[in-house]
Amino acid sequence: MSEASTPAATIRVSVVYALVDRSWQRSVEVLAGSSVIDAISTSGLREAVPDLAYAPDRLAVFGKSVKEDTPLRDGDRIEILRPLLCDPKEVRRQMAERQREAKETGAG
Repeated sequence: MSEASTPAATIRVSVVYALVDRSWQRSVEVLAGSSVIDAISTSGLREAVPDLAYAPDRLAVFGKSVKEDTPLRDGDRIEILRPLLCDPKEVRRQMAERQREAKETGAG
């Protein structure tokens, strides 16, 4: 008797990338135990979106920062995050400075 080969277990995940005016989402099936980078590669988004600003330090699963080698679970949503346009700390510092100046000049 020949042994029937058992199919490898797979999971379904989504890979998303969003700009201000457009977004891409791909649902992919990968082997159980696959990592974030495996799903991104399988999705083809890096090739499909010419200006995709990919960086290994800007990845998340459901909004939580992860590394490329993070193992995935069924139903995970991998997010390729775009670069920040400005530093939030710098923006807060500038706002505080403007408010301080407004108080000093009596405008506020």
